[in-house]
Amino acid sequence: MPIDQQLQRVLIGEVARCMVTHAEELTALDQAIGDGDHGLNMKRGFEAVLAELDKTAALPMNEALKAVGMTLVMKVGGASGPLYGTLLMTLGKTFPELPTRVAIAQAFSAAVDAVKARGKSDVQMKTMLDVLVPVLATLSAGGANLYARLRASAESAAAATVPMQAVRGRASFLGARSVGHMDPGARSSWLMIQTVVDVLERGGSAMKQDENRAASR
Repeated sequence: MPIDQQLQRVLIGEVARCMVTHAEELTALDQAIGDGDHGLNMKRGFEAVLAELDKTAALPMNEALKAVGMTLVMKVGGASGPLYGTLLMTLGKTFPELPTRVAIAQAFSAAVDAVKARGKSDVQMKTMLDVLVPVLATLSAGGANLYARLRASAESAAAATVPMQAVRGRASFLGARSVGHMDPGARSSWLMIQTVVDVLERGGSAMKQDENRAASR
């Protein structure tokens, strides 16, 4: 589906609102194995994204992604800001002029590699990468029912972090006690991916909902 300016606005707005809505859940997950601030930090960052939504939505998609990433770097504390900021800024730098599935997968691959380098981490370390990497593999493979398979990939990958022992981040200090909890970064990545897929799948109806929301303000 072509990503025009209106759909771009819906994508950014829906992802931001999702993060704000799930702030308490993300905080609770982080309280179990981390600093307990993931949800609050993400909420602060994405509220700042929402405050600039009209301005950001008017930019070309690549510039909009970089702008959102920069906002997260500046507003989100802890490791999440730099990591999500790196993901989105790199995605913006490599986002294709013609957003085919193959071209988007290539851009997403570059963004995931940048997160690996920034966090000095990889899969099986109980981080957001445990969701991003499987989702990238699903996107790269393509095929039938892609939206449904992307959602399923993100969900199952996040669930797979529960039995893992953390190797990176504050959770790694807990050792075996980090087992039995979903990684909060994996959950926020799952939520983001699910929201993007939902908006793209709904297409025109998602844009209509955004118009109604704007009219009611």
